[in-house]
Amino acid sequence: MLSVISPAKKLNFEKVLDVKDSTPKFQNDANYLAEIARKLSVTELKNLMKISEDLAILNQKRFQSFSNKPEDYETKQAALAFSGDTYTGLDAGSLTSQELSYAQDHLRILSGLYGVLRPLDRIQPYRLEMGRKVATNSGNTLYAYWGDRIGNELDLVSDGAVINLASNEYFKAVGKNMKSRIITPSFKEDRSGELKMIGFFAKKARGAMARFMIKNNVQKPEDLKNFNTDGYNFQPELSDKDNWIFTRKTA
Repeated sequence: MLSVISPAKKLNFEKVLDVKDSTPKFQNDANYLAEIARKLSVTELKNLMKISEDLAILNQKRFQSFSNKPEDYETKQAALAFSGDTYTGLDAGSLTSQELSYAQDHLRILSGLYGVLRPLDRIQPYRLEMGRKVATNSGNTLYAYWGDRIGNELDLVSDGAVINLASNEYFKAVGKNMKSRIITPSFKEDRSGELKMIGFFAKKARGAMARFMIKNNVQKPEDLKNFNTDGYNFQPELSDKDNWIFTRKTA
């Protein structure tokens, strides 16, 4: 069983000690895509990513500094480098070495630049969302570039079941030909009987479910129905076979 999450726009590259690391499987693809992005002007990056000029300048510097063979000091393990809402819920920095070992086998991070990352794969600072239009030798989008390769890679290691904790933008990249069972949890707030999905809380809950899976050494998808972090509970009457609804009462 495998859970998949999205990357984050926010990064934290403060160094950590005594944590194992690994090399991304699609490092050569990341090098290729970074080389394309390196040639873009600040204005082109600003328009491509729909970001401010300051962020465009920052990311141009990142791509211009991107190395095909980076030194350790230029990189950080992916699950520790990403720093958005999902990663607040995951809190990878507090996991034990044994738990990180489990995560290395049972958690994947989808990436526009790297395709698929294991938690301890070393990455360089970057920003390249999956939904952006980037012209490559395979077409005009990153979806076209990655094709079925992301889905095929997940199938190889999923043991038949994938827990989709990623955003629609990223999970679209797995393609439509996956053989694994895909289970998609959703997290909603119960406000006086009205159920609402609120982005910040939903993203944090996705990371928290990945953490629950790691901390409890979950081996079967059905065991994730016991997820109860931050007051969420599984609602069987609102769920179907592969779309699971979790709710919690909020003021």
